[in-house]
Amino acid sequence: MGTGGAVSQRTQDARRQERLLREQWHAARRQALRWDAVGEGERRVLAQLLVLTARGWRLLVDRRWSGTRTADADMLLVGPGGVFVVDVAGGREPADGHAAGLLAATKAAESAVALLGMSPVAVQPVMVFAGQRLDGSLDRIRLLGEHEIGPVLLSQRHRLRVESVRAIADHLERVFPGYVGAAVEQQQQPPAAEPHRPGSPDGLFDLEGLRDAALEGARRAPIEQWMTFLHPDQVALVRRNWSGPARISGPAGTGKTVVALHRAAHLARRTTGRILYVTFANNLPRVQSTFLQAMAPAVADRVDFRSLHSWAQEFLQERGTPVRLHKDKAETAFSLAWKNVGRQSRLASLDPVPTYWHEEIDYVIKGRGLTRFEEYAAVPRRRRRASLHRAHRQAVWELYEAYESLRAERGVHDFNDVLSLALAEATRRREGPPYAAVIVDEVQDLTLVGVRLLHALVGDVPNGLLLVGDGQQTVYPGGFRLTDAGIDIRGDRGQVLRTNYRNSKQILDAALTVVADDAFEDLDGLRTSGRRDVDLTYHDGHVVRVTRPTVDAHDRELLDALRSLPEGALADTALLCPSTRAVGDYQRLLTQAGIPVCQLDHYDGRAVEAVKLGTYHRAKGLEFKNVFLPRYDAVPGPGTPPGTAVGTETSETARERAELLRSRLFVAMTRARDLLWLGSVTTG
Repeated sequence: MGTGGAVSQRTQDARRQERLLREQWHAARRQALRWDAVGEGERRVLAQLLVLTARGWRLLVDRRWSGTRTADADMLLVGPGGVFVVDVAGGREPADGHAAGLLAATKAAESAVALLGMSPVAVQPVMVFAGQRLDGSLDRIRLLGEHEIGPVLLSQRHRLRVESVRAIADHLERVFPGYVGAAVEQQQQPPAAEPHRPGSPDGLFDLEGLRDAALEGARRAPIEQWMTFLHPDQVALVRRNWSGPARISGPAGTGKTVVALHRAAHLARRTTGRILYVTFANNLPRVQSTFLQAMAPAVADRVDFRSLHSWAQEFLQERGTPVRLHKDKAETAFSLAWKNVGRQSRLASLDPVPTYWHEEIDYVIKGRGLTRFEEYAAVPRRRRRASLHRAHRQAVWELYEAYESLRAERGVHDFNDVLSLALAEATRRREGPPYAAVIVDEVQDLTLVGVRLLHALVGDVPNGLLLVGDGQQTVYPGGFRLTDAGIDIRGDRGQVLRTNYRNSKQILDAALTVVADDAFEDLDGLRTSGRRDVDLTYHDGHVVRVTRPTVDAHDRELLDALRSLPEGALADTALLCPSTRAVGDYQRLLTQAGIPVCQLDHYDGRAVEAVKLGTYHRAKGLEFKNVFLPRYDAVPGPGTPPGTAVGTETSETARERAELLRSRLFVAMTRARDLLWLGSVTTG
């Protein structure tokens, strides 16, 4: 067909759609006239919603609708975008009774759909103003004019499949018998009947089937949409009322971050204050903010997504506390301290690499807020393997004091100083909590001072502090227990997720093999085996192992594998490396091969047709359908000396480094959902 023919066909299609829409509108108007107790404006709104029913939506209308009530919602609308609790107002401003009644009806609808395993973020209250043009919000209520209601509802991101819409609407009609189903009636050819499904008699539905359908639909969606999918079994955690600080833990792939995101939306709808959602990494807040905007746009601006250090710097600036954070100058100060004090001390005999002792200062001394040697001499050095006698600790303390002196001479702060200053400010000036709630993701990567700071913002108020994370996925040295921070998780305020929704058995087994011999201590102080038992929901993943004699041959196999992915799959693919240097090498390789790349440092959670490229660290908290790990075997295997990654040392500090590297590799491997590609180069 030529260009002219194609344009003509599009014109005919457009006219046909216009005629169909006009027919639907007139049919809806005729049906709306049956509601003779409401005014003309309310009928126009009803007609618009009736038109949606010709597009697969389901509408339930209160049998008592008169246009004058102030206690309940007028309609319940279920469609691809979720469940909408609708109240129609005739004036220009929402009456207090209307708003209160609408929120009460919304809460009842949330409880009803929770029985089906739906997240509360899928239920949205909407107030429509007949005869007005409006698009705004009042707390969690979306305020729309009659001209905006149709386009806004049709533009909602699809959450529900057709069978889910039908099942949820049928369920709501049973739960709320005061509402009657209404749909546009047209004199046209009836649609073909759907085939009868065994085990699903008319009027009933299979709850497990509905859950499975939702899970399968999410898997087919782009990875960004999958990462916000809340499994029905997790809904109760999102809605739970906790009497104080709470913690959600669990192995990789069990949906901890997803629960935390939905919890943030839930709390934003239940409170008037702001919610702080904080994590250690700089790139994650950008991604998580994008996800919440897609999940719950009505409350997304009530949640602040921040990295811990950027938030602390801004907090100090607002309080007028001067901060001079200068990483390079602080690093220079430590290098001089090691040269002047550490290199000739007994520390060099334990580990001549100054990095280990820099970490000791960062994560054990300053990370725990220790200010006196006697405190350091007695403190348990959690997750640190090297045994330090008192004389060794004295040498570390002398190195620390030399570093602090040189840093102070340069008039600069390091990252630990920022958190310590913020903690002092937060505890010194109490002007009421700045946040209604604080959610901490990847809490195991924070220092003790960082956790104390976030705890200080909300204290022990109900639903105030939620800590999310898993000790097995630690990528930084050192550690602590929540009791060290004065946080008491009692009873059911400590929840462990045990079902992996992300990884297939093949992928998870490959990842667990790496850390099988590395028992770890979680924040609760319990020693846990490296190979944990989990329930799996996914069994279709693949692990591909490629070994080649040279780096060039290995990289050619990598490029061939990337090129052989199905069309559009690069958007759901990541290539992860253990170091920034390796990231640079593969950035050049992929660019020269014409394969588009998106650095994880710049990824914001929006789908982009490019390979996501970054370090193992930067991949934390993210998921991908396909993960490629080139030369992954540079990380030492379980129970072996450090090997190729860190030489042939067998010291306690070397074993600690090897264990941490394996933990990072485990994190990278468990980012994969469908395909894990493991490349290696033989050395013999």
